[in-house]
Amino acid sequence: MKQMMVRLLASGALLLAAVGASAQLSSPMDGVPMGVGAGVHGANSPFPQLQERADVLPWSVLTNVKTRVEKNRMLPIFTPSIQALNQKSQRIQGFMMPLDPGEKQKHFLLSSVPLTCPFCVPGGPESMVEVKTKTPVKYVLDAVVVEGQFAVLHDDPYGLYYRMSDAVAVK
Repeated sequence: MKQMMVRLLASGALLLAAVGASAQLSSPMDGVPMGVGAGVHGANSPFPQLQERADVLPWSVLTNVKTRVEKNRMLPIFTPSIQALNQKSQRIQGFMMPLDPGEKQKHFLLSSVPLTCPFCVPGGPESMVEVKTKTPVKYVLDAVVVEGQFAVLHDDPYGLYYRMSDAVAVK
């Protein structure tokens, strides 16, 4: 069930990325201002925006990804600065998207923006990190910080770009 949920969320994120990529080439999106839409924290959100912290990897680095189409699939093209993060310990701040019911979570997605609709993906795969923790983390609506072994995924079967393993919650 959990893998099906990850696949569903990642598929939705890839669809958003594909729509976004094609929309950039079409004229109907020409009038849409930058900084709105999926993956961007809305001004009317009931949740506070992430406060920048010097001790965490900024989402502006992770979302700086281009894509290419290969055999009807969208694959990421990572910058050298993103590739340098691979297999190193990182801290990331974001909003939890639980993959299991319950108050404590060991496997969840961390998003750059809060989940405001239970049926909507808040952004593309560049704005999410799959997190697997050593010990359960209490689900909260506020932003959390996790630290763990960070992986940059070049061809993930679920369409994800990033994964963190052996993570722990950090204050």
